Amino acid sequence: MNEISYVIVFPTIFSKNKISQLVINIKKILKIKNQQFKSVKRDGDIILVDVNDPVFASSAINLLFGIEKIVIARQVKNNFQGVVSEITSVGGNLLLKGEKFLVKVEGTSKGFLTKDIEIAATSSIIEKKSKLGAHPGTDDNYDKLLYTYLTKNNAYICIFSDKGRGGIPNHSQSQKTICAIYDEISAVSCFETIKQGYDTKIIVCYRQKSELMNLAKIINQIIPRLVQENIELEFYQLKIKPNGIKNYLTYVNSILEIMLQHSSDHVSLALSPLVFSTDFIDNSLKQTFQRKKIPIVPLSGVDIELFSDAKEIGLERNLKKLEKIVTITSNEVPAFAKKEVEFALKTKKIISVKVGSNNVHDILDSLENH
Repeated sequence: MNEISYVIVFPTIFSKNKISQLVINIKKILKIKNQQFKSVKRDGDIILVDVNDPVFASSAINLLFGIEKIVIARQVKNNFQGVVSEITSVGGNLLLKGEKFLVKVEGTSKGFLTKDIEIAATSSIIEKKSKLGAHPGTDDNYDKLLYTYLTKNNAYICIFSDKGRGGIPNHSQSQKTICAIYDEISAVSCFETIKQGYDTKIIVCYRQKSELMNLAKIINQIIPRLVQENIELEFYQLKIKPNGIKNYLTYVNSILEIMLQHSSDHVSLALSPLVFSTDFIDNSLKQTFQRKKIPIVPLSGVDIELFSDAKEIGLERNLKKLEKIVTITSNEVPAFAKKEVEFALKTKKIISVKVGSNNVHDILDSLENH
């Protein structure tokens, strides 16, 4: 029996017509993370990754968008007896004494039904692994899932499974899009911009130097998802008071003015109808169109997922700050602060960051030495 384990990538339903881009991104992220691989290729609707270290490789790949789930699995030929035998073998190794298990088989079967394999494998595990005292559970009540996916020629018996990040593959949308990170909600908006496939350029805005540590930590969680080894970041200081709703709205509009001066055709606006007034959003859209730019509003369909995304990018400790931002109650539409924007443009600092383990210190040191 072939004991080699593969990493199997399951694209989201939105990525099934973009698998070639997902394959490119997988190769890129493995190279960036120094993971040696023999091949990355399709097998039907899934992607088969033959890699030296499946555990570290699956962790690296799971930084990418466009993935429903990632599994580490054994490969056998798609024939009934062989699949049942391997499920029994793998299941026996994974199950602990007395656990309830569920055999789940999906994909393309030939000459038999997937349900037939589920029944046969369940019976085989009960019979051959009787000393474990393991017994079958139900769809709603089990301790361990024994998952198998069938393609036309092969079967993949799962050893380990992890949920993917959803969305579509990075760079599926070829348009260059600029987004700004200046607080927690803008970070989630940038995360969603990348998740929606845009080729994203990040600028960072801050009011006081004391904000930089928190922003560097946020950026550190986001830049690995850009699938680039070196990231160029632009920093701008806007001397706008950090207190009060009106000042915050002025700050957001001033950052929009800075983004509109960039060459990118698309501008990502960190605005949500659940947070900002219609008048404020309409004004931002109008300003963007008047400058012959195309606005995108990645948070427009996001509600409570806002907090899930925040947790995913490591902002658990910042949820109170995020809650404070999303409970804004104001219909004001203040203009951007012209003098402050002019000053900010003069403070522009461009730094290059090599994606790695010391990004936070690298960012702060580069700003200090610039």
